[in-house]
Amino acid sequence: MNKNNYCVIMAGGIGSRFWPLSITKKPKQFIDILGVGKTLLQQTFSRFKNICPVENIYIVTGSQYFQLVSEQLPDLQANQILLEPQRKNTAPCIAYASYKILKRNAKANIIVAPSDHLILNESEFNKVIEKGLQFSADSNALLTLGIKPNRAETGYGYIQLEEGIFNNLEIKRVKTFTEKPNKELAKKFLDSGQFLWNSGIFIWSVNSIISNLEKNLQDVNELFKIGIDLYDTEKEGEFIKETYSKCRNISIDYGIMEKAKEVHVLCSDFGWSDLGTWGSLFENSQHDSNNNVLIGNNIKCYDTNNCIVNISEDKLIVVQGLDNYIIAESDNKILIIKKDEEQRIRNIVDNLDDNNK
Repeated sequence: MNKNNYCVIMAGGIGSRFWPLSITKKPKQFIDILGVGKTLLQQTFSRFKNICPVENIYIVTGSQYFQLVSEQLPDLQANQILLEPQRKNTAPCIAYASYKILKRNAKANIIVAPSDHLILNESEFNKVIEKGLQFSADSNALLTLGIKPNRAETGYGYIQLEEGIFNNLEIKRVKTFTEKPNKELAKKFLDSGQFLWNSGIFIWSVNSIISNLEKNLQDVNELFKIGIDLYDTEKEGEFIKETYSKCRNISIDYGIMEKAKEVHVLCSDFGWSDLGTWGSLFENSQHDSNNNVLIGNNIKCYDTNNCIVNISEDKLIVVQGLDNYIIAESDNKILIIKKDEEQRIRNIVDNLDDNNK
C-alpha cells in the first residue's frame, strides 16, 4: 500500500433532510440508514482503508462529534479526528486537512470524500480511485470524479466535459460546473452525453491543492497557513478555534473548482448515490410488490403504494390508502410528507425550536 496515499473524510453535516432520523446530536453519517449493520461513516472508512494506510485517514467533523467518531472508528488516533468549532462549508475543512497533511508529508496524494455516499460497485470504485491517484501523482491538476447520469436528476450538480462524451475511466478536462439545474435543463444535459453528475469526491496532490488555495482563496489560505507549526501540537485546537471564527463560509466547488485553470474529471460508473434525502434512500432500497420501501419490524400496509416507511423496531404502524408518501419516526418524532415535497423538510426543520430538533 502506497504510504503517500491519504484520505480526508468530511463528516460535519447535520443531514437535516433526513429528519427525524437524522438530528443535530446524531446526524445521518453516524446512523445505519441502510440497515446493513454499519453506519454510513463506518462504510466510508472501510472503503478507504483498503486504499490508504489507516494512519493516513483523517475525519473532519464538528467538535461535538468527537466521541461518536471515536466509538465508531476505534482504529483512529485522536489526532486523526479534525474538529471544526463551527460549520463553515467544505473549503475551510479541506484547507485545514491539507495543511495538516502537508506538515506530515509533502509528497501526499489526497482523496477527499463525503461520509454519506452509497457505492454499489466497490471493485469498480477501487479501479477509479487507483487511476485517479496515479493521475494526481504525475500532474498538478485537480481531479474530480464525475458519475455517468442515468436520469435527469435536479438534486445533483453537473460537470460538462470540454470535449467528447462519456467513456468510462477516461480523464478529461472540465468545461463548466452547473449546480442543481431545473428539470428541463437536466434533461438537455442527460441527452447531450457531455455532462456527468458531480460526485463531490476529489483527488489531488497536497501541493496542487495548496497552490490553488494560494491563488484562488487567499484569505482562507492565509488563515490556515500561519499555523503550520502548530498542527499536531497541543496548540492546534485553540488555533483552529480562532481561525474558524475569522474564516468565511465557502464551498470548495465555488472557491476553487470553478476558478482553477487545471481541473479534470475522471469519468466513472460505480453505482453511486448521494444519500442526501429520503427520496434517494427510496431509490436505492429494496421494494415490495406495491413499490413500497419498508424499514422496521412491525409495518402493516393496506392499499398503499410508492411509499417509504421507516419506523423504529419497537413501534407498530398501520398505513392505509397512501400513495407516494414518506413516513418516518424516531425518538418520538414523526414525519408524514409527500415524496414530491421532500425539499421542504429542511425548511420545516429550520423552523422547529431547539427542543424539537
